[in-house]
Amino acid sequence: MKTHWSMPESWRPRLPTLGVVFTLALLPLLLLTAPPPPKAPYKPVIIVHGLFDSSATFRHLLQYINQTHPGTLVTVLDLFDGGESLRPLWEQVQGFQKAVTPIMEQSPHGVHLLCYSQGGLICRALLSVMDEHNVDTFISLSSPQMGQYGDTDYLKWLFPTSMRSNLYRICYSPWGQEFSICNYWHDPHHPDLYLNASSFLALINGERDHPNATVWRKNFLRVKRVVLIGGPDDGVITPWQSSFFGFYDANETVLEMEEQQVYLLDSFGLKTLSARGSIVRCPTPGIPHTAWHSNRSLYEACIEPWLS
Repeated sequence: MKTHWSMPESWRPRLPTLGVVFTLALLPLLLLTAPPPPKAPYKPVIIVHGLFDSSATFRHLLQYINQTHPGTLVTVLDLFDGGESLRPLWEQVQGFQKAVTPIMEQSPHGVHLLCYSQGGLICRALLSVMDEHNVDTFISLSSPQMGQYGDTDYLKWLFPTSMRSNLYRICYSPWGQEFSICNYWHDPHHPDLYLNASSFLALINGERDHPNATVWRKNFLRVKRVVLIGGPDDGVITPWQSSFFGFYDANETVLEMEEQQVYLLDSFGLKTLSARGSIVRCPTPGIPHTAWHSNRSLYEACIEPWLS
């Protein structure tokens, strides 16, 4: 007897329906045209002005940020404007700390500090004294980070009878330290007087022992990146390499950052930052001191790339 066996209907291969074929054909196109995942919002930017400046000084910079990073929360702090910027720097640090704290508290992903000239020193002090700061990038825009030693128009106006060679007599006195510019006056010919009298720069540099030195260093190292901007045609910051933590020796020869004692001793964390690749230097010729915050090319090359 012959037996006839046939495959059950459910086992038989079926051709895909027309709809499935059409979908498979379109799948590569669908993948190519799928919208990208939403970008994380830009971190807020906090701007701190320099000597004799105000928030109005930064209208161009504000415009650039709004154009390249739309939606960014930008706060130009309107404190210690004009002549009030001559107030002692620790007093200013206290005021700016009160202003930046709520911004940081409302920014869980961090903030950027963009600080110009004297403001760069105020911001570096903020990084040192704030235990819980969440600064991602600190941009120091033509700031005398290792101090100032030059005859500028500001000094001639403030101390008309003094030259840089004898200004230490004023700046390294209790009376002189009541002026912000004397808080970072750094006379390379009188290092002992500087260390003993400087109530600001010598402390944030860790050049003089104080009970908060270890904590301040730890706080400073919370920052993820430091961007240093300056140039040889600045005309105010003297030496201009101070914007990059360089400074004069006793012979007024400029020693670069890596040759400075504060770097070699890692007194406030500078060497550690450098070792982990967290220091970016952007030297730029052809820009005078009052044009750093309004030069579009400088913004695009040295500032915009770091505003994540």
